[in-house]
Amino acid sequence: MTDELPDEHPDGLPELRASDADREQVAEVLRDAVAEGRLDMEEFEERLEATYKARTYKELAPITRDLPAPGVTPPPVPTVSMVKQPAGAGGWAGRIVGGDGSSRWGVAVLGGFERKGRWTMPKRFNSFAFWGGGVIDLREANFADGEVVVNCVAIMGGMSVIVPPGVEVLVRGIGVMGGFDHREEGVQGDPGAPRVVVTGFAFWGGVGVERKVTKAERLRQKEERRLEKLERKAARQEELEESRRRALEGSGSGDLGHRDSLDEARSIHRAAMEQHRELMREHREARREERRERRDDRRDRDRD
Repeated sequence: MTDELPDEHPDGLPELRASDADREQVAEVLRDAVAEGRLDMEEFEERLEATYKARTYKELAPITRDLPAPGVTPPPVPTVSMVKQPAGAGGWAGRIVGGDGSSRWGVAVLGGFERKGRWTMPKRFNSFAFWGGGVIDLREANFADGEVVVNCVAIMGGMSVIVPPGVEVLVRGIGVMGGFDHREEGVQGDPGAPRVVVTGFAFWGGVGVERKVTKAERLRQKEERRLEKLERKAARQEELEESRRRALEGSGSGDLGHRDSLDEARSIHRAAMEQHRELMREHREARREERRERRDDRRDRDRD
């Protein structure tokens, strides 16, 4: 008779409890995957929900098993690392890459064109639209230089230039029975960020300039706000429970204790009303955010 341990975990993963940091690490891999096109939005939402419901490493591992870690060749069976890794180098310096750019022209005649995703913006990008439209999306782009020029000529057509937050924008185009959007001018750029100069000519047409985060970043920000709301809610609940405990302790201490209990009861009531008002504010903010996201999704689908 041999002493053998039962094969309780055939995949070799321990039944250890996962932490919030572990779940957030998996969620970050999912956000990168949806940004790179490895997952569609439906798959992303399903896996993200499973991530935040997971209690152990064994439940977390299958969620990213078919996804590579950012910038790393995937191992045969990727698992959540139990050692905290240092953050990789990033920032604007890594996105100003030099070179000639991966695309220099965009033309739309009775149609449309689009430059988006991971591409390299040259020092000068020329675009032309006649009874058509074009989209120059720089949110995920690299840049050939610290200052780049987007030259737009729109004749009875339209152009849309989308830049990420942190980029300085200058608009120098001329419109005749048309116009250039100047709303994003005057916003200070981040240190080391490139400058985007939008120039050209619009006749019976228009050139819009919009500052937006990527869909993956918007989802990440939404998750951060959700976690912050949960933390605030837990803190408020803890304060209410502490107030109730003090009120119960003071209720059996005579007249003075009775007055203290009344004060505590009033304090609990005020705190509960404030919590209710805060929840209503959060509900209204969530509805506004949901409407904004639906509007942004419709715009993205229309561009697609």
